[in-house]
Amino acid sequence: MDKTRPVISDVEFAHRVKMTQEIMCKEGIDLLLGYGNETEPQFARYYCDYWPSFEGCAVAIARDEPPVLIIGPESMTYAKDRSRINTIKRLSAFRESSNPEYPGHKLDTFSDILDHLKITSPKKIAVAGINIIPHFTFEELNRSFKKYPDLQVISGDDLVMSLRMIKSDAEIACMRHAGQITAKTFDYVLEHIKPGMTELQVRGLATGKMYELGAENEAYPNWILTGEGGNQAISRARHKVIKQNDLVHLQIGARYEGYASTIGRPVILGKPEQWMIDAINAGYQGYSAILEELYAGNNAVNVARADYDTMKANGYADWLLYGPCHATGLMEGEPPWIEAGSDYELRENMCFCICLFMGNKDGYGFRIEDSIRVGKDEADNMTNYRRDLIVL
Repeated sequence: MDKTRPVISDVEFAHRVKMTQEIMCKEGIDLLLGYGNETEPQFARYYCDYWPSFEGCAVAIARDEPPVLIIGPESMTYAKDRSRINTIKRLSAFRESSNPEYPGHKLDTFSDILDHLKITSPKKIAVAGINIIPHFTFEELNRSFKKYPDLQVISGDDLVMSLRMIKSDAEIACMRHAGQITAKTFDYVLEHIKPGMTELQVRGLATGKMYELGAENEAYPNWILTGEGGNQAISRARHKVIKQNDLVHLQIGARYEGYASTIGRPVILGKPEQWMIDAINAGYQGYSAILEELYAGNNAVNVARADYDTMKANGYADWLLYGPCHATGLMEGEPPWIEAGSDYELRENMCFCICLFMGNKDGYGFRIEDSIRVGKDEADNMTNYRRDLIVL
């Protein structure tokens, strides 16, 4: 392994478990399950660096025992190669969605996991990722829970996010590295995009380049939207052909060591129309107002207010869809959001995406986005991509 590139150490993974156990003791939680799947591995990967493919997984943490990684029947060799947790158990409840039976294989049950962790009469179990765990898997857990009539099952999302909200130096280094990959990838796309290409072909340019530069995956499915249809706040690239003079919504993000980055910019391939210039300049005004407010000690609502007041003053408030920022880390979009109703203090090393999406009623739109660290006195722009009118 290249020792010069940033990684999360075994010591930091172990510290995360220890901090979780301390909170569990304070809150009377006997077991925390951090569920993960291929799309959202975050609550499991945070503790063990394992990212499942096809199957689901979970990290089981008791108050005073070493944690266990729970996987599906097919992933043992993969999990042993990647997991920072040594004890790994296979459960049929975490198998892939085609539901093979695996005859002849001896698989553990959730009751076996509880026995291994020496949990004999649990009163409270917290499940992080409770809103994404499959019904089939949850039913298997419930069958094991029935023998404990006084057991309470609660969401563990807030518990885990309370630890993830403030990033460590190693996490920030990984996020910054991911941002460097994304910025170089964006440069490459700008050098090679041209009218006549499809959105999917441009996505291919971005995806191939970021892998070449050391990304482990996209932070999200990179999307490139051209012309009408650019006002899709969440989307996927299409077979649509980019035309001369089109306004193109470029949204690119690389993932590195689990950590996401993102850059969003509007790009014009040809001669810009005046309405494009005016809208993009208005967006950069809003972006600058947001950036100035992302410092430690400020209240999150002030960030949202600066965005809205600026966009109202320049006449583009009706182009906005949602609040100006969301947290970021193991997922490109994490809680907390910064919105008009937010009321919490920004703390140093919280990380957000400035995510200024603009769209009009005629079907055109774009996003201006970067990955930002909340600094002591000012924002630390970890992607810090060019903020000008990009005309190719």
